[in-house]
Amino acid sequence: MKKLPVLIVDDEADIRELIEITLNRMGLDTHCAANVAEAQQCLSESSYSLCLTDMRMPDGSGLDLIDYIQTNYPELPVAMITAHGNMEAAIRALKAGAFDFVSKPIDLKQLREMVGSALKLDTVIAKTPAQESSELLLGSSPAMQKLKKTISKVSRSQASVYICGESGTGKELVARSIHLQSARTESPFIAVNCSAIPSELLESEFFGHIKGSFTGASADKPGLFKAADGGTLFLDEVADLPVAMQVKLLRAIQEKTVRPVGANAEEKVDVRILSASHKDLATLVEQGEFRQDLFYRINVIRIDVPRLHQRQEDIAEIATAVLDRLAQRENTAALSLSASATQALLSYEFPGNVRELENILERASALCEANTIELGDLHLPKAQTKKTEVDVEPTNIVSQAAPESLKNNLHDSEREQIEQALAKTRWNKTEAAKLLGLTFRQLRYRIKKLNID
Repeated sequence: MKKLPVLIVDDEADIRELIEITLNRMGLDTHCAANVAEAQQCLSESSYSLCLTDMRMPDGSGLDLIDYIQTNYPELPVAMITAHGNMEAAIRALKAGAFDFVSKPIDLKQLREMVGSALKLDTVIAKTPAQESSELLLGSSPAMQKLKKTISKVSRSQASVYICGESGTGKELVARSIHLQSARTESPFIAVNCSAIPSELLESEFFGHIKGSFTGASADKPGLFKAADGGTLFLDEVADLPVAMQVKLLRAIQEKTVRPVGANAEEKVDVRILSASHKDLATLVEQGEFRQDLFYRINVIRIDVPRLHQRQEDIAEIATAVLDRLAQRENTAALSLSASATQALLSYEFPGNVRELENILERASALCEANTIELGDLHLPKAQTKKTEVDVEPTNIVSQAAPESLKNNLHDSEREQIEQALAKTRWNKTEAAKLLGLTFRQLRYRIKKLNID
């Protein structure tokens, strides 16, 4: 079996020798260069699976070499060797396109893990997960093509990524796509909504706890970082983390260690951090509500997700996919959109973005009495003012043919009437729908929304 070739670039002979011995023991074929010029010469004469480069060299810097490789050999992963504690240099390298970094004095275990991850990229690309990833992010508009290209590029790095976009644009799907195309694709992807965890439980949820460390800790718990070990941790709505937790999160990211609540020792973790928020983190930093050092660390690479109104040409494709998914879930024939309904969707601003489109179509498919969704079935809000969050559940979603008592008494009273009708018909939904003056689809929709068992 042919050994994978690795290029080692460092002006210190003892460092080159140490790395070479370590990689040779991993079964890799190593080539060495003492400066940028020698490295460029090696690259022109041979192909490599990985390049390891020092930051400072006699005729330039590792950043110069990264730029050269990015331009001429974009598929070649590069890892930077930085001085101890020089996080600023490491982040500059990641922003420039480095796959990852290792600090001097070199931790050989960390070096082996990093090299192993970098060399997995060829296997990942061979499996073409980009195809699976593209199924998550629908659309072929220029904005989406640009987004997918960016995702493909950042997936080859270990750098932290900050995903910025309005609510409902699909920030978690972007994170999942990055994970799927990365060398971590076979390891866990853990997503957590930071705003949904009570502040007093944050440390335990993130870092875990040991049995008896506090009231209610009846067993050891690993925590989110350990659950994502080897994979990707996606922190949604990271802006909502309290400042005290921001400090602990920063340490965990920088040191790559966590200490469970009640534990005496720290534990090593290998996690790539992706984060997102619909808020402007830069503004929060200026206002003192978000730590600048944490922002600097998680915002190594920024991805802006376009709002749906900025890619209107994708609406029809997304709508078709949503209707197909709904039909598959309900085991019914897929509905289609009339020309007037399609035009209305194209003209609507979608303050709730893709999530709002999905909700509108789910409601319309439940209320539609034919095989084609008409304009009136959409119930688009008249006001198209921009909102932070949108809940498109209407206050009057029952059929106009339904009895007045059902239309005017929603929620508890509606639940009671539906349950009475189901009981009277011995849970024959078709007969219950007739009794209530609803279509079968409308009744099924209400049963689901009201969680009627």
